[in-house]
Amino acid sequence: MSENATDPVPAGSARASDAEPAARPELPAGSGSGAGSGSMSAGSARRAGRHRPVLHGVPVPRPPSAVGFRWYPRLARDTHASVVGGVCAGLADHLGLKVTHVRLAMVLLASLSGVGVALYSALWVLLPAAPARGDAPAVDARERRRGKALVAVAVVGAVLSFMMTTATGLNIIVPVLTVALGVGLVWQQYDRGGKVSPRSVFDWARVTAGATLVVVGLAVVVLGQVEFAALRSSLLAVLATLVGVGLLSVPVGLRLWRSLEEERAARIREAERSDIASHLHDSVLQTLALIQKRSDDPAQVSRLARRQERELRQWLFGAGSRMSSGAASVAGAVEVMIGDLEDAYGLRVDQVVVGGDCPVGDAEEAVLGAIREALVNVAKHAVVDTADVFVENDGRVLSAFVRDRGAGFDPDAVDGDRHGLAQSIRHRVESRGGTVTVRSTLGRGTEIGIEMPLEGE
Repeated sequence: MSENATDPVPAGSARASDAEPAARPELPAGSGSGAGSGSMSAGSARRAGRHRPVLHGVPVPRPPSAVGFRWYPRLARDTHASVVGGVCAGLADHLGLKVTHVRLAMVLLASLSGVGVALYSALWVLLPAAPARGDAPAVDARERRRGKALVAVAVVGAVLSFMMTTATGLNIIVPVLTVALGVGLVWQQYDRGGKVSPRSVFDWARVTAGATLVVVGLAVVVLGQVEFAALRSSLLAVLATLVGVGLLSVPVGLRLWRSLEEERAARIREAERSDIASHLHDSVLQTLALIQKRSDDPAQVSRLARRQERELRQWLFGAGSRMSSGAASVAGAVEVMIGDLEDAYGLRVDQVVVGGDCPVGDAEEAVLGAIREALVNVAKHAVVDTADVFVENDGRVLSAFVRDRGAGFDPDAVDGDRHGLAQSIRHRVESRGGTVTVRSTLGRGTEIGIEMPLEGE
């Protein structure tokens, strides 16, 4: 048999072949039989999708390009279309069935002494919730009403069948149903909200009602089975057990607390490392790059080295000064910073500062550092001698714009290892709640806009 021979696969594989066009080898133009076979029709393409190549009677395995392919959608609960926990909606989506048919099957299983209820509860606990989709279609109101009616039928059928098969009275069934209803209310709240605590009044009412039903149901069951004379000793036994469990849990709690403290310390160290990396990039690395560029001028290299040494010492030991000059206000810091940049790079900067002046805090320092990095990028890459800086403080937002009419660049084409725009500008501003916009056109220049909400406003 030749290599181009084909052999039909089982019918159950036809669906997978249709869903996996990347896994089928492409036929070269003109490989079909007969005239005009250079392109395949839709019918022939579907027929070809139901075949896969074989070699010497053995089916050729699919290429590894289809990594991540699934025969069926991932089995998960659909909380968007849920009536109780989204189990039936998730099963219907996974199996390609109508959700009503799956719910009817659960109702029938629930009528078998509550088997469906136990199965639904187990799937609710074990299956993960499907991630929320922004394009999910709205749930039909009639389908939701039909689902609620089927839930009521399932509960009634499960109760009646369980009572007939086990001869259990209502004095046990009613408290158990009360506990189950309370647990369901609490599970629904935290299942839909994830790790988020209840926020609205309705959420707190749901949790409170569920907890109350659980406590009342358990109290009725316990008081119905325990004599009042033995209740005191039972409560003492429960209290002693809780105390013992608490004592045994002390090491676990301490270990968990230490783990949380270590994680918090690691996050603080990572934030400090990021700030140090940004500062070193803006100062030491930029100066070293400039020294390499002007290595033929010893006087200029010496001046840059002395200047960098002074700034680095002030940053390491002068914690009280916000900028290299120790300027206490935004306007003064902008003026001194632009003077330093003009001396270091020979770039003429036209500055405009309007609005009320304010002291330099963390938010203002982030904006000033981003302005400095933007001007350094202009001096190094824009191939121009001038730049414009506009700073405005309206009391609520500190805005800044850095503009040049130089070479421009494509923001999407910036390499991932270039940290000037990503770390020194975007990360510095966005980590403190601000926003950065970059507009650039090749051959026409670049404009960087920065907006930072001021603290306490």
